[in-house]
Amino acid sequence: MESVIGLLRVRIIRGVNLAVRDTRGSDPYIVLSLGGQKLKTSTIKNNVNPEWNEDLTLTVSEPLQPIKLQIFDKDTFSSDDEMGDAEFDIHSFLAAVRMDLTGIPNGTTITTVKPSRENCLAVESPILKKDGKVVQDLVLRLRNVESGEVELQLSWVNIPGRTASLSKAQS
Repeated sequence: MESVIGLLRVRIIRGVNLAVRDTRGSDPYIVLSLGGQKLKTSTIKNNVNPEWNEDLTLTVSEPLQPIKLQIFDKDTFSSDDEMGDAEFDIHSFLAAVRMDLTGIPNGTTITTVKPSRENCLAVESPILKKDGKVVQDLVLRLRNVESGEVELQLSWVNIPGRTASLSKAQS
C-alpha cells in the first residue's frame, strides 16, 4: 500500500546540446513520470539548447520509485520523435529532507551524489540547504540518444498533517 509523504517540486531549468530531429532543429518538451503521474513542460520551438525554467510538482509516496524523464520533439503532422530519456532516484535527497537541519547555515552542502552506472548523473549532484530548504541540483545525461543533458533542481514541499516526520527539515 502506498503512503503519500510529500510533494517534490522539480524545476526543469534547461536542456543542453539536445539531438536535432527536424531539418531546422528540434521543438523539445519534457515528460516527467512517477508511478501513474505524468507531467509535461511547454514546447520550446526550434531550439536544441532550450531554457524552460518551469516547475513541475509530483506527489511522492512510499515505497519510493525512480523518476523518469523523457524528451520529445513536437511534430505537427507525425508522431513526436524521441530525443532521449533519463532516470533518477530521490533516496539521498529524501534522507537529507528527513534530517534535523536546525542550526545548519544556508549554503551548507549536506551530501553529494556521485555519477555512477546506476544513475544518469553527468556530474556530482550536491544536496544543500538553501533559503531554509533542502535542494538538489542535477545534470542528467540523456540515454538512448546521440547527445544531450538536462539540468534540474529538486525541492521538497510538505503536506500539512501528512509529513510530520519530514517537517523538521524545513524549519
